Amino acid sequence: MFRFTFVKRMSAPKKKNDKKQVSDFLKDSPADKSERISGSEIFRAASMKNETTRRVLGFLLLAFSFILTISFVSFFFSWKSDQSFLADGDWDLFKENQGEVANVMGLMGAKLGYFFVHNGFGIAAFFILPYLVLSGMYLLLDYRPFSLLRILIHSVLFMGWFSLFLGFAFQWWFPLLGGTFGYFGVQQLQNGIGIAGTVIFLITFAVLYSFIFLNANPFVKLMRKTENPDSSPEIEEENLEVKQTPKSQSSIFEPQIIEDDFEDSPFVNEDEPVADPFEKTSPEIEEPEEEEFEEEEPEDEVETAAIQPQPKIEASFKIEDLTQDDEELLEVNLADVQSGTEYGSIDSEYDPRADLSGYRFPTLDLLKEYDTKKQEIDVAEIERSKKLIEDTLGHYKIGISTIMASVGPTVTLYEIVPAPGVKISKIKNLEDDIALSLAALGIRIIAPIPGKGTIGIEVPNRNPEVVPMRAVLASKKFQENDFQLPVALGKTISNEIFVADLAKMPHLLMAGATGQGKSVGLNAILVSLLYKKHPAYIKFVLVDPKKVELTLYNKIERHFLAKLPGDGDAIITDNQKVIHTLNSLCVEMDDRYKLLQDAMVRNIVEYNSKFLKRKLNPQNGHRFMPYIVVVIDEVADLMMTAGKEIEIPIARLAQLARAIGIHLILATQRPSVNVITGMIKANFPSRIAFRVTSKIDSRTILDGNGADQLIGKGDMLYSGGNDMIRLQCPFVDTPEVEDIVDFIGEQRAYPTAYILPEIQTDEGKGGGGDFDSSDRDPMFEDAARIIVQNQVGSTSMIQRKLKIGYNRAGRLMDQLEDAGVVGPNLGSKPRQVIIPDEIALEQFLQTLD
Repeated sequence: MFRFTFVKRMSAPKKKNDKKQVSDFLKDSPADKSERISGSEIFRAASMKNETTRRVLGFLLLAFSFILTISFVSFFFSWKSDQSFLADGDWDLFKENQGEVANVMGLMGAKLGYFFVHNGFGIAAFFILPYLVLSGMYLLLDYRPFSLLRILIHSVLFMGWFSLFLGFAFQWWFPLLGGTFGYFGVQQLQNGIGIAGTVIFLITFAVLYSFIFLNANPFVKLMRKTENPDSSPEIEEENLEVKQTPKSQSSIFEPQIIEDDFEDSPFVNEDEPVADPFEKTSPEIEEPEEEEFEEEEPEDEVETAAIQPQPKIEASFKIEDLTQDDEELLEVNLADVQSGTEYGSIDSEYDPRADLSGYRFPTLDLLKEYDTKKQEIDVAEIERSKKLIEDTLGHYKIGISTIMASVGPTVTLYEIVPAPGVKISKIKNLEDDIALSLAALGIRIIAPIPGKGTIGIEVPNRNPEVVPMRAVLASKKFQENDFQLPVALGKTISNEIFVADLAKMPHLLMAGATGQGKSVGLNAILVSLLYKKHPAYIKFVLVDPKKVELTLYNKIERHFLAKLPGDGDAIITDNQKVIHTLNSLCVEMDDRYKLLQDAMVRNIVEYNSKFLKRKLNPQNGHRFMPYIVVVIDEVADLMMTAGKEIEIPIARLAQLARAIGIHLILATQRPSVNVITGMIKANFPSRIAFRVTSKIDSRTILDGNGADQLIGKGDMLYSGGNDMIRLQCPFVDTPEVEDIVDFIGEQRAYPTAYILPEIQTDEGKGGGGDFDSSDRDPMFEDAARIIVQNQVGSTSMIQRKLKIGYNRAGRLMDQLEDAGVVGPNLGSKPRQVIIPDEIALEQFLQTLD
């Protein structure tokens, strides 16, 4: 929507019945209003004189100015003594203080001085006071020697410049003399344009400020005199008279209008001054006889237009009213042009789903409804198990006060309250004996249960219950949650649906032996996100070294998948492409953090909220950021073949990518320490363990025992930090996943998959292999000696040792590679040094000469 304004000349109507005309104007349609008068004139006509409110407000402004002045002055002498009261950010002025406030205005004065002077503009904060004082005098005494708008502009500009000037001039002696704004503003300027550039910027701003706002350009005045040497004093005097405007009609918010042309206007009363913007508008207007405005052309339109501003009429009109020239200047929506809709201010939020507005989410009918009824509780079986547990513990003289049972889909939890004086460790050591007496597989003892004063014994059910994916997704807990990335993980022991937020995890580590449900768990996570999120809000990077687990998702490539530019298949199966993709995600992460810095927000939620409200300009590089979920099905194979080249980008993403919406899901069959290294493990607080083969693997993935005692087939332990929860993973079969991706793939899609940033690979780096000794750098031999002495091919080391810039150090490294001193670029690792020692280097340099 756009707002158009046009200027229309009209003569002043007759004086009588003026209030009736104002009333009719307020009741007319917008089109009729636009034909008659501008909004600013209505404001002036409808405003009333409330002298009490006006003078009270003026007095309060003057009093506040006086308080600020005393607070600022006192702050410079008392800030050290009051430091303990200022850093907490608490504005409760009446709390009990530990000590006496030294500021003359008390705690309020100390807080005001700290906010405006220390955290604001330093000494330059005093330039706030002239505007407050003049505004108060205008409201209280009707005294305004200067335009308040000009005073406000001068105060803000000079306050900012003076703060930067003080921050620059005293940064080595008293850095906060210019306040926080001046100190950090100068630091940013020096980082961007250097010290010399900062000096030029401050001087240029001061000169331009003097020329533009203070009319202090003597060259312009001299040019005017030389161009008009014969201009008489009478003409200059006449021009001055034309430019002058009565004070009663000047306003900081309205254009100045010559009084002669509107002396009969119903909106200017000769007996009282013109209403100003600080007055309240009148709620009631009398309605005398109706009289229409009369339009007539002024006698001397050209001369009048040259010496005075025109009254404006703001109106919203249809696009077909534009002329051909106007249409060439404005870009409008074709659909709106054809429908003739009205244009106004842009107040609608940006909709990232507009490109795929007809997208339909998968329906629950695509998932199978398995013929598995909720198992009936076998009371006799539960009582028998209770009796066996009591007898087994009784053999070892361990008494039990009470025992309760909670039946879940896979296991039954028996909660035991031991008799007083019984050690928990004695019960925990009887795990195998209880399993023998119950003739059950996978007994697990929780001693004690977190949050309860009981000991838990988990016993597998004789007939485990399947948890269908359809039942979990249809649950109220999944449908009505407000998570950013909801993931349905299954049912707990108490038969409750468990839904987690991947955005808060923020990364997930999965491990499990072959055939224990790990691939089904990955599909359950992906299907949960496909059922909940629109393609505009989430993208997947799928890595499948086994080449068979995730290939089904190729059909939704242009809807949900992300890939490198030029790659054919979005499902990544080649290990070298995995390295490039992870490095590209690191570049994407850095780019997103730069956008967050420019937008002054902390995470992707705040950034996207600001972008949707059109507070960020796409022309400055801002864009809507979808979440990116990286799924690596078998990370052990990648670690074996690539090692550090995989570990470093994964660790970087795990450490930093949470705030900008990139989340990792790593799955492996072999959770050994050389696969899940300490660097990776430290940044994956959320973990899922299916059944593993040994206690060592269980401790590697969960930092505790238990995963080796699961019964398989989707039985898993989820650790979200401190607590461990036993869950039954929802079952989603391959045909169901295929039906879901077919349903999505048949719909309208984006032109391409989500393109990740392109990175420069090793092939294209370095020189061309033809070394020209005549064109080598004068420091070539010095750089070669440094590299060979340290046996480290590092560009930054050449830069430090030779005290040169990075560009020159990079050219030297390229020449060393072309000459055969160092090997090709190895990414984040140093280059290989080919020449072994200094003797061989000297012989090599002689052959070059």
